[in-house]
Amino acid sequence: MNSEKEIKHRLIDKILSSKNESLLERIDRLMESSISEEDEVPLTEEQKRMLKMSDKDIEEGEIISQSELNRNDLDWLLKK
Repeated sequence: MNSEKEIKHRLIDKILSSKNESLLERIDRLMESSISEEDEVPLTEEQKRMLKMSDKDIEEGEIISQSELNRNDLDWLLKK
């Protein structure tokens, strides 16, 4: 019997070599529909706390756009 790792590698190889867009879209939909609650990653208490802080920031309007964040990052990198 094939191991999980071998099956994954075989599937990846087939997907990478396929030029059939319709097939690839069907595989994508199949994979998306197979995601279940069992696939959810459990969060640590720290991660839950950070998410709550993020929700609070959003509610209070303490947000910036992605483009502004990118500019801030670039400015910071140029100052180093």
